Amino acid sequence: MRIMSFNLLCAGKGNRNWPNRSPLAIRIIYKYDPDTFGVQEAHIGWMNVLKACLPAYDYVGIGRDDGKEAGEFSAVFYKKDKYELLDSGSFWLSETPEKPGKGWDAVCVRICSWAKLKEKETGKEFVHLNTHLDHVGLVAMQKGAELVAHRGSEIAGKHPAFFTGDFNVTPDSAPCKAVLDGGFIDCRDAAKETDKGITFHNFDYPQYEGAVIDYVFAKGDVTVNRFAVVRDTVDGDLPSDHFPVYADVEF
Repeated sequence: MRIMSFNLLCAGKGNRNWPNRSPLAIRIIYKYDPDTFGVQEAHIGWMNVLKACLPAYDYVGIGRDDGKEAGEFSAVFYKKDKYELLDSGSFWLSETPEKPGKGWDAVCVRICSWAKLKEKETGKEFVHLNTHLDHVGLVAMQKGAELVAHRGSEIAGKHPAFFTGDFNVTPDSAPCKAVLDGGFIDCRDAAKETDKGITFHNFDYPQYEGAVIDYVFAKGDVTVNRFAVVRDTVDGDLPSDHFPVYADVEF
């Protein structure tokens, strides 16, 4: 199966405002056909467009500001004909994860949404968690990563878990180490075929040096066959200031 992470860039300026870019993002998702994918920086407008234009998918997730529709979603989409949704939920990256609010030294409210899914044909179960760590608060980044890794393990139990997201930090950072210490592997490192190129490009690739800040982590008896960074342009432009990434896995 294919697990994708895609930071869509919530707004954008000029010709790169989000309504102009949304068809590009839709075409990328159609082309690469993930089984499940996590989005970051998706406000309710983005969510409505994704839902309308990707009828093969359903999603779980809520707006991070009020637990309804306000603010960005960190939603998990899944192929509804292929997978049965067994359970789902969201929690905030804070000292009070069951209610909306900023955590620790975060600048923004941050949330994690998750889906527990069963492949209808095989009965195999797994969990997909998705988040967007704070971009300023160092404590919030660390504690948020630890919280998702811990809760992900609890939710998944004996089943495989996948953790996607924009971490706003590089692979050698303490938040990434916290996820690895929680028993996850970085699919970028574990894949038989991999791509370690940048994922944040600021619409200036390849001139912009960028950074690796988008991830697919896995836990459990999982084989990672491929990890890829999607650099496709659509009609000469990029769908976001991040490249989507995906992992092809077996379990």
